[in-house]
Amino acid sequence: MTPMNEENTRAQAAQEQPEAQAPAAAEAAPAAEQTAETAEPKPEKADKADKTDKEKKDWFGKKNRELESLKAKLETAENKAAELKDQLLRTAAEYDNYRKRTAREADQKFNDGVSHAVTQILAILDTLDMAAEAECSDENYKKGVLMTLDKAAKAFETLHITEIEALGQPFDPQFMNAVQQVPPEEGQESGTVVRVFQKGYKIGDRIIRHATVVVAE
Repeated sequence: MTPMNEENTRAQAAQEQPEAQAPAAAEAAPAAEQTAETAEPKPEKADKADKTDKEKKDWFGKKNRELESLKAKLETAENKAAELKDQLLRTAAEYDNYRKRTAREADQKFNDGVSHAVTQILAILDTLDMAAEAECSDENYKKGVLMTLDKAAKAFETLHITEIEALGQPFDPQFMNAVQQVPPEEGQESGTVVRVFQKGYKIGDRIIRHATVVVAE
């Protein structure tokens, strides 16, 4: 082959070689782009993920703040309820004390009125008692006296007035007045009431009149 022909052959090979390499380069380019996409996420997707995480944090933060606010309101409500309960209990106790005190005062006023009224008729009853114990030949008269005393006793019972038991009881200065002391008879103990001159009466714990008695020495 002549030198001229060799140069032409080389020139032709040089022209054909880039054309053969072009398809290979074109095929390698998409693969490189795909590898680049896999290796590094696109900026839009990364921004979207960051935004989602921020929204989640904001939501949880908001819920935590709401929860803390509800806890504070609940604690305030519980404290207020406890305070109101304490006030209610104190009011109920004060009312109960007021009711009892008012009832005692009403009873006291009633007893004072009854005591005053009974005191005015005790002298009459004393006279009837002496008439009942006296000797009398008129049975109808004595029966009338006893019936009157019986009605008086029933009226006293209705008014819650009781006679002070004195005869045969140990002398008690809280309920009795001793006007005389006598030597004890057989079987009588010293300090025992042996005679009642005047009956005593009381209403509840209030003394209307002390019993007037004679006491064994």
